[in-house]
Amino acid sequence: MLRRPGFTLVEVLISVALLSIVMMGLYEALDIQRSANKKLSKFLHRALDSDKTIMVLYRDILYSDGNITIKKGEFDQFCMHNSSNSLYALSRAKVCWIVGKEDNTLIRVEGNNYKLPLRYESKVAADKVMKNVVLFDITRTKDELLVVLQAANEEPYSFMLQGIVAPPKKPKPKKIIKKTNNTRP
Repeated sequence: MLRRPGFTLVEVLISVALLSIVMMGLYEALDIQRSANKKLSKFLHRALDSDKTIMVLYRDILYSDGNITIKKGEFDQFCMHNSSNSLYALSRAKVCWIVGKEDNTLIRVEGNNYKLPLRYESKVAADKVMKNVVLFDITRTKDELLVVLQAANEEPYSFMLQGIVAPPKKPKPKKIIKKTNNTRP
């Protein structure tokens, strides 16, 4: 009777045990890789959201007519009274960027003929665009505008636009005084 070479039960058990140890190590490596990918994906989505916010702000300023008001405070309140960069298909819109005092959320308000603070009947679109804002500062010189924006635990964003000139003020109409001859005969 010929003996066929084969594995004993002990050899099979040892190889199964070694294989399971290798598989556990590979699973741990895969789990670490999956966790790192989730963190990277979350970071990239936050960065893309921040980049989109900065691009919308940039375009709001770029496509404005230069009629801009800035109210300084802990956070600047920044309004473009006539911008063609509308997210809501308005031909021309008043766009304001403000930071909510309670939760430091940057809000973009778009509409026509509204005043801040908003009233209940104001017909505007308000979008929360960034949370946990720690810095929102706009500085204007004669024809330059510097914007600095930073959220908590994030790198600050800044950009400068040149050539943003306020439109010339319309001269006030002069009062015409009619001279009358009040001569009595």
